[in-house]
Amino acid sequence: MGEVRTRSAVIVDRYPLWLEALGRLLAESGVEVLGSARRTEDGLSLVEEHRPDLLVLGIGENDEDDNWHDAVRELHVRLPTLRTVVVSAKTDEETIESAFAAGVAAYCVKSAAPEDLAVAIRQPFDQTIHLARSRSLPLAGAPAQSHATGRPELTRREIEILMLVAEGYSNSQLARMLWVTEQTVKFHLSNIYRKLNVANRTEASRWAQLQGLLTPETGPRESTAA
Repeated sequence: MGEVRTRSAVIVDRYPLWLEALGRLLAESGVEVLGSARRTEDGLSLVEEHRPDLLVLGIGENDEDDNWHDAVRELHVRLPTLRTVVVSAKTDEETIESAFAAGVAAYCVKSAAPEDLAVAIRQPFDQTIHLARSRSLPLAGAPAQSHATGRPELTRREIEILMLVAEGYSNSQLARMLWVTEQTVKFHLSNIYRKLNVANRTEASRWAQLQGLLTPETGPRESTAA
């Protein structure tokens, strides 16, 4: 077997403390940091120069530079293999949706636990079965779908969580069962809802039932979890 290639990253954050913290976390996750910058435009230049696998882009609560959406979108067109993870102090739905519309692979709030951020960094590379697809790219913000089945493409972990949610387990129960934090469960659920274009657990559970992911014995069951 050949050697596993080390993934690489460029980090952008206006605060040196966050640059250092993100650098340590990436190193602990086996990702080589090729460069870091405190300004978005400088970070994007580093990405162009080094062609990393991952861009980790820090966004502050009072950052007024909203041009990063267009810059990231254009960068992904030129570098289609690049994955971007936003680490942001902003938690409003509009900012999160605009980030995903720009092509961001994962969005993590800065109040998250380190292990949750590590999940967000791994998420863009969490591959599952790939099916033949058209060379044309889907519209930004649209749920990723398999051209063979018409289903949104969920990772193995997302399918596992979706099935357990449909069986009626709460976030706290899922966290204990999967040995992760509740924040990590919420992160996965947010991705599932976005990919399925649904608003809540009930709609996601109904989708799983219609797609034949559930057996009559296992669910869905009624759940009061949020």
